[in-house]
Amino acid sequence: MSKSGVSSSRRGFLISLSTGSVAAAAAAVSAVVPESGINSNKGEQHTPHGYRVSEHINKYYRTARV
Repeated sequence: MSKSGVSSSRRGFLISLSTGSVAAAAAAVSAVVPESGINSNKGEQHTPHGYRVSEHINKYYRTARV
């Protein structure tokens, strides 16, 4: 076998190996989907967990006035 034949077969092997690795990684990532998806709480009301003005916050605002 000539040197170019060995080089081309090695190159083909490495290309197929990398393509297979990428495909396996993509399949693994797409298989890991959380079960609590977008439609998991269809009948429930969504309560926000962000910023809420409470009595404590109002007291701070009153004391922080310039």
